[in-house]
Amino acid sequence: MSEPASRFPLAPMCPLIRWLTVGLLMLPLGLVVAALREPVLWTLVVMMAFLYAAVWLFWRPWGFEVAAAGLGIRFPSWTRVLPRAAIQGARQMSRQEFRQEFGWALRVGVGGLWGGFGWLWTRKRGFVEFYISRLDGLVVVDRPFGKALLITPSDPEAFVRAVVA
Repeated sequence: MSEPASRFPLAPMCPLIRWLTVGLLMLPLGLVVAALREPVLWTLVVMMAFLYAAVWLFWRPWGFEVAAAGLGIRFPSWTRVLPRAAIQGARQMSRQEFRQEFGWALRVGVGGLWGGFGWLWTRKRGFVEFYISRLDGLVVVDRPFGKALLITPSDPEAFVRAVVA
């Protein structure tokens, strides 16, 4: 996205997701202590470190950019661009409103480590793509084709204004 863009970092984690993340980050430390006694566990420590690094680099976005070309989802190691024609609009939504419109949801992807990223299968609308770091300040980006996008930008109101402008 070469033209000037409005940038919105991923919102700070809410307390629940922060505590889930802290707990999940303690797991490798506990495994290191266990691996000092049982060397075969080092394989598990390395695999877990690789998985955590992959989540950080490839699945957890840093933020979002809104430009004339469309919506950029910025990851540490890559950027995904949804063309403007693939965006119908954006709107803020509470958890309760999300449940009313989409129904209950089942996560398919990463959850708990720095947020939730991947897909949600919802009872009423099928799959929804999501990149969230908190349980409030939700924004739904509606798309004419494909899955809706659920995100948590740092400033939801400004993000929605930038998308619909």
